[in-house]
Amino acid sequence: MSTNQRARETGTPDARHLRAVLIAVSTALMAVIASVSGLNVAQTHLAVEFEASQSTVLWIINSYTLPLAALLLPLGAIGDRLGRKPVLVAGLVVFGVANVVAAAAPTAEVMIAARVVGGAGAAMIMPITLAVITSTFPEDQRGRAIGVWTGVAGGGGVLGMFLSALLVDVADWRWLFALPVFLVVVALVLTLRSVPDSRERSAHPFDTIGAVVSAVAVTSLIFVLQEGPERGWTAPATLTGITVGLLASAGFVAWELHRRDASLLDVRLFRDRGLAGGSITLLVVFGVQAGIGVVLFPFFQAVLGWSGLLSTAAMMPMAVMMMVASGLAPRMAARVGARSTMTAGIALAGTGLALMALFVTVEGGYPSILPGLLATGVGMGLSMTPSTVAITGSLPREQQGVASALNDITREFGTALGVALLGALLSAGYRDSIDDRLDGVPQAAADTAREGVANAVEVSGSTGPYAPQIVDAAQHSFVEGWQRSLWTGALVMAALFVHITLRGPKNTTEAYRD
Repeated sequence: MSTNQRARETGTPDARHLRAVLIAVSTALMAVIASVSGLNVAQTHLAVEFEASQSTVLWIINSYTLPLAALLLPLGAIGDRLGRKPVLVAGLVVFGVANVVAAAAPTAEVMIAARVVGGAGAAMIMPITLAVITSTFPEDQRGRAIGVWTGVAGGGGVLGMFLSALLVDVADWRWLFALPVFLVVVALVLTLRSVPDSRERSAHPFDTIGAVVSAVAVTSLIFVLQEGPERGWTAPATLTGITVGLLASAGFVAWELHRRDASLLDVRLFRDRGLAGGSITLLVVFGVQAGIGVVLFPFFQAVLGWSGLLSTAAMMPMAVMMMVASGLAPRMAARVGARSTMTAGIALAGTGLALMALFVTVEGGYPSILPGLLATGVGMGLSMTPSTVAITGSLPREQQGVASALNDITREFGTALGVALLGALLSAGYRDSIDDRLDGVPQAAADTAREGVANAVEVSGSTGPYAPQIVDAAQHSFVEGWQRSLWTGALVMAALFVHITLRGPKNTTEAYRD
């Protein structure tokens, strides 16, 4: 029996309709993902335009991700109750308007406010896109659709960054917002035409207290991970954030256990190997992906001397392989099982990190890391799709918005954690290595060089005969710091491999077979 015949008999959308739904939600997701990383390529332009400090520039960037992460769970649950299509449409409108305002922002304050609203709109969009897939697609086609979704979620950030860098180079930084606005318009038209409305009836009132406490917990902990490296881990603001975040997290768990059937999220479900294993895998995979970006861009720009656009283009092979592998993962899972696919992906990603750490050299340049970059992209793609299927499959149909939000929160935490951890290891390794390479260099120049590889390259121009020594010391020290951070990532992947092998989701194939 063909897919279309089966659809007519069961009342489910036919293949053409399902394809239109998948394109609509993938376009909406791409708009959100592109906005997460797009402004990173315009930090210098923002500082000049608004006469802003580096701290203010970072707030312009992070003011989007904080409300996005904080509101995912409450808004995902609201989408389950009010209807996924109207919440998605409302989110697209809010997100689109916020990006138009940001594009015309006359001051940093207006820009930050617009980014906060945009993050709230993104929090309405992101969990609903996946919930639409899990509630619309038949079970035997769901795995492949989720594979497309995870490919966009994983590789879309690099693709968005590349297109953003291209817009900055050929036009103006304000045109960065044209990309998400265009995608929003397309997604809005497709959503209104194709996405069915689905909602779940509940006999219990909405868990308002759980929603507020979860937002406080997520905001505090993400704030700490983003600001800790900049402010210092013992700064009052950092310590306050850690305290509030941990207390709110403990309070959320206690409250949800008390609410039981009426809870926002039944935390007892984390006893399920699928939910726990999928969440841990996504946390690590997205953490490593974000951490790789932290160590790669300085390597491309300060060590190889490449432009921002070329540096972003150099990341594209990993993103492309990630997106391709995410689409192929359901086929592999249908043959060998979900857990086997996850472990193969984790092992391949860890091997890629080890290859980059082992073979990277200043003299070898880009070719010395390309094989590892490709292996890492394929491995991450293979592991993301079954992890997402495991998470969404662990919660009932009436909580697919919550399941999708949980998947997204895990990604956000992983990203922030990876940037903080691998970035700190890179900086520590660089400082430890460069001290022995600056003998004879004037003290002021040496102190500047110790701050980072970009600082060293910049100060070298005013040091006359010491310039080659400073540049050489900075580049080789950076590579040693790079190796320390990537070896750590490889070890984390090895630990994850052991955990998923022993305690991962069931090695099922049913969710991936036609």
